[in-house]
Amino acid sequence: MYQSITMNEMQRMKDINIIDVRESEEHQMGVIEGAILMPLNTIPSHLDELDKEETYHLVCHSGNRSSIAAQYLSKQGYNVVNVMGGMSAYSGKLSHEV
Repeated sequence: MYQSITMNEMQRMKDINIIDVRESEEHQMGVIEGAILMPLNTIPSHLDELDKEETYHLVCHSGNRSSIAAQYLSKQGYNVVNVMGGMSAYSGKLSHEV
């Protein structure tokens, strides 16, 4: 089981782990600084890079793919939060260094 929050709620948080599950070409448009770039279809091959003691906030463009990722990762025993609205609702600074 996982919870969902809005992008506005996430933006008010400090020191959180963010996983951006958008595709590589979407990352070229900018990413949240410090986010882990992990396209949705690559998540199963990157599980060893994640810590089950941490909580990860999952973002995509609108919240659909991050919801799929949240379902999968929570079934694998990870603590995850789906960020509804995704990058389309993000109003903060973006990094263009991918």
